Amino acid sequence: MKAPELRELTDEEITVRLAEAKKTLFNLRFQLATGQLDNFAKIGETKKEIARIETVRRERELGLRRQA
Repeated sequence: MKAPELRELTDEEITVRLAEAKKTLFNLRFQLATGQLDNFAKIGETKKEIARIETVRRERELGLRRQA
């Protein structure tokens, strides 16, 4: 999900998305450790998604963007 799409979500929805992304990252790392991971690029994609979500949360915290 891109940043403009994230900015349209409410704070609660963003929190849920962040929790889901972190859970996904945990599962991907677990699969990597056990040798079951097929798509290594998915780890990087998930990290970037978490960073986007955190950026939008920080923007709202600082009041840099208007909330939806």
